[in-house]
Formats: sequence, C-alpha cells, structure tokens
Amino acid sequence: MRPLFCKMINTNRLGYHIIADLYDCNPSVIDNLHLIKDLLKHAVEFACMNSLGEIFHKFEPNGVTGIVALEESHISIHTWPEIGYVAIDVFTCGDKAKPHIALQIICDSLNPTRTEIRELERGCSYGVLDS
Repeated sequence: MRPLFCKMINTNRLGYHIIADLYDCNPSVIDNLHLIKDLLKHAVEFACMNSLGEIFHKFEPNGVTGIVALEESHISIHTWPEIGYVAIDVFTCGDKAKPHIALQIICDSLNPTRTEIRELERGCSYGVLDS
C-alpha cells in the first residue's frame, strides 16, 4: 500500500471525519455494484470497524451508492462512472477504528490518478470525555 497521508490525531475529539474525492477511476470498476460492496466490507473489516448494517444501490444507467452503518459511525461511497469520479466519506468515533486504513484500501483498489482529501476532527470543543 502507498501511504496517502499521515496526520497526528487530536485525542480530545469526539469523532474523526475523512472526506475524499477520487478522480479518473476506471468506469467499469466503479459501476460494479458487487465489487463496490465487497470493497467497502473489506475496508471495514481491515480497519477495525464493526458493521451494523448496509445498503447499496445500483443506478441506471450508471453509478453506485452505498453506506455501511458502523458502531463507530459510517462509511459511504458514491460513484459517477461517466466521469470516473468517486466520493468517499469515512466518519468514526472512538480510538479503535482506523479510518485511514479504510481509505487506503479503497484508494488502492480504485486506483485514482488524483485524490483530494479533507480531514476533520469533530467535537473538539467538548474536550476529553469522562470514561
């Protein structure tokens, strides 16, 4: 795997949110419902996340959308094969889930030529929560 980014994460936050735009992905790959579904399930498993359920949909004539609800929050994907674009959203709470690993697995599989990634620490104003 090639590392996309490395960032120190504030431990005084409630959640961590990664928003990724993937460009120039293979249209036949990102229009394949079964491949996209398996990819997200694989990313969830290897990123120490726990699935609560999922829903995926194949649009006609093209495009796939899907979300996996997690104990830690959610991971979602939306594809536009006609322009080779994929939108990814990985939102996790707690310290056990590895959102960067999930995104890395997705990017390695979809092989975009360009990515734009935004990272947000959510709920930092609340400080450290009591255990």
